[in-house]
Amino acid sequence: MQSRFRSDRRLTVRMGLTMFLLGLLYVGFVAALIVLLRSWVLVVVVVGAMFVAQFWFSDKIAMFAMRGRVVEREEYPELHAVVDRLCAIADMPKPVVAVSELDMPNAFATGRNPDHAVVCVTTGLLRRLEPAELEGVLAHELSHVAHKDVAVITIASFLGVLAGLIVRFAFYSQVFGGRRDQNTAAVLAAVLAVSVAVYAISFMLIRALSRYRELAADRAAAHLTGRPSALASALTKVSGDIARIPTKDLRTAQAFNAFFFTPAEGKEPGLERFFSTHPTLEQRLEQLGRISAELGEAASPGKAG
Repeated sequence: MQSRFRSDRRLTVRMGLTMFLLGLLYVGFVAALIVLLRSWVLVVVVVGAMFVAQFWFSDKIAMFAMRGRVVEREEYPELHAVVDRLCAIADMPKPVVAVSELDMPNAFATGRNPDHAVVCVTTGLLRRLEPAELEGVLAHELSHVAHKDVAVITIASFLGVLAGLIVRFAFYSQVFGGRRDQNTAAVLAAVLAVSVAVYAISFMLIRALSRYRELAADRAAAHLTGRPSALASALTKVSGDIARIPTKDLRTAQAFNAFFFTPAEGKEPGLERFFSTHPTLEQRLEQLGRISAELGEAASPGKAG
């Protein structure tokens, strides 16, 4: 079902291109593992099982890691009311509503499709935001679900996760594995080299898509609610408060940065912005400022369309 969130053709093209390139990389990676390990059954079974696990259980993994739990309307009536209103305006299925008992102000959406989606907010976010600001954040997260980019990021991140696990396994195997013959060592080194290359390429592709999808979600939320200034206010407030949270308290959350409303970073990125999951705060605020001006012009009397 098509929602009323403003469609974004450039986002759709970027998602398709990213999935195509990662698909080619995926096939090449599996083929290289089969050649190196000489057991297509082992490679296909292990890789296939991990893919199914990540795709089907990504929402549960994220909820567990972020200490999230599903909440009913009786417990959080105001939160449910905002989600109900936005879903009615957007003409989309209502996702499962969850709350994470974290002081870090943030929100995320996860799930394999709009019919199996979860939108989760932290108690830190609920305490800090005004109703209009919360509406903007939830509209942002719901747009990720409507545009299906949550599922795309989940699938796209699988290859990087798999390659990263292989690199980690190979590293510890080298450290603790003791002596081994030259052939085994050569195969292990080759697998490690291929995995590092695959991880690096998938890392860059996913980061580029992630930065664009955040801008797309901001745009869609601003147009759906008609209040880009409220979303800009939420962004400013959340980013400022996260910067004051001790880095040690952010480390667990940073593994899920690609899914968050704003990254769990202690500072705005410098050169790291090229490897960041999100555009800079300045980029996001500048875009919302332009949308605010456009909506103001459209609402002004006597303006021709």
